[in-house]
Parts: sequence; structure tokens; C-alpha cells
Amino acid sequence: MPDAVMFAAALAASVLGMAWLALAMETHWEQVRGTAPLPARSARTVRALRLLGAAGLATSLALCLAVDHASMAALVWVMGLAASALAVAFTLSWRPRWLAVLMPWVR
Repeated sequence: MPDAVMFAAALAASVLGMAWLALAMETHWEQVRGTAPLPARSARTVRALRLLGAAGLATSLALCLAVDHASMAALVWVMGLAASALAVAFTLSWRPRWLAVLMPWVR
């Protein structure tokens, strides 16, 4: 697989991870869902979103490490984290409902 495709996949995994971590927070949940947190938003849902977020970030790091040596991969990964956090923050401030597609199991 070409390096550019691997880096693009790493960035996509990073964006997904940051979005899932943001959705695990009560404030961003309300922004995306448009409602106050209900009792249905259980600790299990929050835990699942946090695990998905951590898995996305770990996958992003693994993809970066697969492409380059450790020092350069770590630098690229941290830069990708910053860009992903910025993209998720802009999405939450502009069109928060777009992130609802990342939680298909929640009605």
C-alpha cells in the first residue's frame, strides 16, 4: 500500500478517534443529539465511545509507525492529532449533527 494512502488512513482514524472521544463528553453529546442526556445514555455507551476513540487513535499511531521510523512517525502522528482535534472542533461548532453518523446504535 502506498505511503500516502497509509497516512490518509491514519488521519481518518485519528479524526474518528477524536470524534468518538468528543461524543463521550456530555456537552458534545447534547450538541450532536440535540437533547439533554437521557437515562438511556448509560455508562456503557460512554465506555463504548471512549474505547472506540482510543482504538481510533491507536490505529492511527500503528499506521504511522508502519510507514516511517519511530521518531518521524511520532511527529506525524502528533501533527495528525492536532489537525484532527481542530477538524472535530470546527465540525462541532458548525454542523454538530454530522457527527451523529458515528453512533448508529443510538436512536
